This record gives sequence, C-alpha cells and structure tokens, in this order.
Amino acid sequence: STPEIDGSRLSRHCFARSRLPTPTHDTMKLKVVSRSGKVLFPDGLEVKDSATTDDLKAAFHKIKRKYYPTRQRFTLQVPPGAPPKTRGTPLTAGKSLSKDYGLADGSTVVFKDLGPQVPYAVVFLAEYAGPMLCYLPFFFMRREIYGGFLGMKGADEPAHVSQQLACAFHTAHYLKRILETIFVHHFSNDTMPIFNLFRNCGYYWGFASFISYFINHPDYTPVGETQMMAGFGISALMQLGNLHCHIYQASLRSDGSKAYKEPKGGLFKVVTCANYCCEIYQWVGFNVATQSAMGWIFIACGAAQMAEWANAKHRRLRKLFPGFKRPFKLLPPFY
Repeated sequence: STPEIDGSRLSRHCFARSRLPTPTHDTMKLKVVSRSGKVLFPDGLEVKDSATTDDLKAAFHKIKRKYYPTRQRFTLQVPPGAPPKTRGTPLTAGKSLSKDYGLADGSTVVFKDLGPQVPYAVVFLAEYAGPMLCYLPFFFMRREIYGGFLGMKGADEPAHVSQQLACAFHTAHYLKRILETIFVHHFSNDTMPIFNLFRNCGYYWGFASFISYFINHPDYTPVGETQMMAGFGISALMQLGNLHCHIYQASLRSDGSKAYKEPKGGLFKVVTCANYCCEIYQWVGFNVATQSAMGWIFIACGAAQMAEWANAKHRRLRKLFPGFKRPFKLLPPFY
C-alpha cells in the first residue's frame, strides 16, 4: 500500500529549506603578474570584493613574506593598443579595488618590487645630521686638521668673523631641518628605497665636508663686510621663509590625510614650489657671503634636482586642480 505522507512534516521541511542562507560570493581572485608578465600566483590572489589597495598588499605579504607592504607597488595593466610609453594606473592606498579601479574576479594587476625600504624620517635625519657634524670639525679643530695633520701655516690664527658666521648659519640650517623632520613634516609616503639613504647622505655629507674645508682653510680670503652682511641677511630671511612654507604645508595635512591639497597661502600664491624657492635663495645668500666655490656647485646640483621636482609638482597640481595657475614654478623672477 502507498505510505501516507505527513503534510505537516512536509510543510515544516519545506519552510526550513526556504530559510537556508543563499550562497554569496564576497571574494574575488585577482591575477597578479610581474612587470615582465610572469604570473605570480597560479591560482590567483584572493581578496574580498570590498578590499582596498592596503588589503591587497596585506594578502600579498601573507603569502610572500619577503615583500612587506611598503615594498610593494601595484598598477593596472596598460590597455591593449595604448602608446608604447603609457604607464599603468597606480593603485593608491585606501582606494577600493572594485569601486575606484573597476577590478573584479579574474582582473589583472601588475606587481613591482620597490626593493628594501627605509622610513623617510630616518633618511631625513641621517642626511641632515651628517652635514652638520661633517662641517664642525674643520671649524673647531682648525689647528689639529690644517696645522697638525696637513702641516699648513696659519692654522693658529683666530677665525674670521665670516668664518664664524658661516659655521653658525650652516649649523642653524641643518638643525632647523632636523627639528622640522621631528616636529613639522608629514610625509605622503612612509618609506623610500634604502639606496636613497646612501645616495642622499653621500651628496649632503660630501659637499658639507668640502664646503667647510675651503671656508675654514688658513688661506681663505673673506669678502668685504657689506657683501658678507648682505649675503647672510638674504640667507637668514630665506631660512625663515622656508620654515614658514613647511609649517604651512604641514597645516594642510593637520587632519592626518595624505591626499594632495592645493597650497594657496603665503608665497604659494605666487610660486608653485615656494619652499624650494626659499631653499635655493638661502644658499645663494650663504654663497654670496662666503664666496664658496663648492657652495655654488652644491646649490647648482640641488637647484637642478628641485627644478625637476617643481615641474612634476606643477603638472600634478594642474591635473588635480583645474584652473591651477601660478606666475612662477620655482625661482621668481626667472622661472
């Protein structure tokens, strides 16, 4: 005989089934390739649909422990048919992979190893403390270095007032930089390649040593008093201007944000990179006062680098803020 079906039990069974959770897909697998096109994860790298660039880096680091997040850089693939020099869009920290970049399951991102990193603050402190310490022995140990070690005559003579002021201004400049690094600066990036530490220190430490060697040399001939005072006056004024620029720039990120903001106050109304402007003219004043050939070479190299940075920053600000315009990029009234 046909078994009876319990209607109430069947009804409860169907109702229970209807309340089972519907499977959801809240993750996606991204194809991660190197710049040469090599696939780094054969099965893809799994992240949440809501993942940000930071989450992607954390997931990558979890599998490949060598590449800590600050060592990683991800970009989108260059679209097919793009011009040869087209670069992939970089994935910015805090941005959503799906909402901001349109990434979905199966999408491809390109990984670049930035190499061993070192905190920005460490680099700044090393490259600024070094020059200050490299300069001082040639001033305070003139008799031992020039007279005793190098056997030069005149090392026992007292330092000229221009040599004294040069030491004070040089020390004050780098002491200001150290204090700004500790108390003022907000860095847009946490780290930089460790190679930069050696390159920057070599540049600053080497030039400081040569500048000090020649300024404190027993055969050094000081400039006239008017030229000296005018040069140091310009240097002092520009150092204060540079400090004001840095404090103003820090105020733009007082909320902790690392996003770019348009600088509109103070000298930034006139010059795109007002902080670089003051930096260059500060050294111009110092060199006018000391007539240091190595000092002129030092600031010529520095100005060339800052001009490159100023051009890049000017282009970036024009792209980010439509209508951005300044009379000068770097050095009024010339450029």
